[in-house]
Amino acid sequence: MIEENIKPYKGKIDKRERWQLNNHKSVLVWFTGLPGSGKSTISHELEYLLYKNKIRTYVLDGDNVRKGLCKDLGFSAEDRRENLRRVGEVAKLFVDAGILTIASFASPYVSDRKMIREMFENEEFIEVYLKCDISVCEKRDPKGLYKKARNGIIKNFTGVSDPYEPPEKPEIILETDKLTVEQSVKTVFDFLYKRQVLALIEP
Repeated sequence: MIEENIKPYKGKIDKRERWQLNNHKSVLVWFTGLPGSGKSTISHELEYLLYKNKIRTYVLDGDNVRKGLCKDLGFSAEDRRENLRRVGEVAKLFVDAGILTIASFASPYVSDRKMIREMFENEEFIEVYLKCDISVCEKRDPKGLYKKARNGIIKNFTGVSDPYEPPEKPEIILETDKLTVEQSVKTVFDFLYKRQVLALIEP
């Protein structure tokens, strides 16, 4: 088998040494929620706030990934799972590189998010559930996707023709139909600070 011929190479620099270079730790902050709940907006505002605080970050956004890494996949349950598996593996590389990584994906199934969590060490995966009533998401409908889904133009659309399974025990819940973007971003930032992700790393 091919796997028998693959032996990962261990370099001279480990993750903790990259943390020391950056003066902060690296984790994966995973935003999940219905379309229109504010995932992309909050992800990028969080990235900007972290950047202003000299934290090395990168956002993996659902639509951006679909344009490149996962452009060969559709929206069936199987393809969604493969999409997220690939994203999880990429995020794992980013976290190992010492980059605080933010992922913005509807990721509607509990089992898929559990799969990604299990790729990471304890406390390196932070699940953020953007809890927002579907009526509010649909009213926002920034891309007009709900309207297309209701008209049968888009199939397998989360919240309409496909289910969304809320997280069972997320690290953070943001009620984005009640909170402002600024309040949501501050909540996540404060969580990262309290968990000492943003703390200086002693040599």
